[in-house]
Amino acid sequence: MHLPHLLGIEGLDREQITAVLDTAEEMAQVQTRELKKLPALRGRTIVNMFFEDSTRTKMSFDLAAKRLSADTMAFAGKGSSTSKGESLRDTVLTVAAMGIDGFVIRHSASGAAKLAMEWTGLPVINAGDGTHEHPTQALLDAFTMRRALGPLQGRNVAIVGDLRHSRVVRSNLLCLRELGAHVTLVAPPTLMPDAIEDWPASQGMTITNDLDEVLADADALMMLRVQRERMSGAFFPSEADYIAGWGLTRERLAKLPDHAVVCHPGPMNRGLEISPEAADAARSLILDQVAAGVSVRMAVLFHIFSGEGSHA
Repeated sequence: MHLPHLLGIEGLDREQITAVLDTAEEMAQVQTRELKKLPALRGRTIVNMFFEDSTRTKMSFDLAAKRLSADTMAFAGKGSSTSKGESLRDTVLTVAAMGIDGFVIRHSASGAAKLAMEWTGLPVINAGDGTHEHPTQALLDAFTMRRALGPLQGRNVAIVGDLRHSRVVRSNLLCLRELGAHVTLVAPPTLMPDAIEDWPASQGMTITNDLDEVLADADALMMLRVQRERMSGAFFPSEADYIAGWGLTRERLAKLPDHAVVCHPGPMNRGLEISPEAADAARSLILDQVAAGVSVRMAVLFHIFSGEGSHA
């Protein structure tokens, strides 16, 4: 299966998502070998353009490309020509003119990755655009949950926390629904996205402000970071109030079914949306998600940049 690009989960069907996850399983096996490298993308040059700070996503894309034998170039918005006033369009066209094969782009503006693809005609992977989508995060989350729980068809997944400022929630909702899971979105009213009922995957989704009512039936809890850097006002009275209503405390952790797992895309605010006991619990898959990031991003790069129909 060839993918021309990955701008979002929207537009992918179950067969395509499953193909990426199955390839990621093969890539995970590569990472258990002494020589963790494949020649699949030898001769390709991929530019990682990160206009926002990132640790997990940036490092795992770079490592994923190198494990497939691609050459990578790192670009950071800070200290680049964009800090001197150069437009995004001129920047990506300048880099494309150097003869590269494609981009991985993270940007604060929703739609930036799509524009870069339209301007250059090159394959682009969206590594997070504004509050729009973060498709590889959703794929690695599904990969991690599928490994722990088996097929996600019929599973109950609750996504909890700062949904308003999250780019992860939309991608996860689309991905999990396509794989047959039932998704419950849990947040304080002030942190629930506007017009969420109109989202493409909203049919059959459950929306609630009450975390406690979903615990008993949850197969997986996805806790989201409270993104204080994106908040211009007071979205909840105090940290203590947030923890009381929507934090995954030790007491709430004990109410989960024995098989249920805990996820968090990171970075975590320990002691706010997730307690240290929950973050470090045996049922926590947080470090598994980090490991899965390399395998899943290897799979995405493979499906885009290798094989028949890929950019040459």
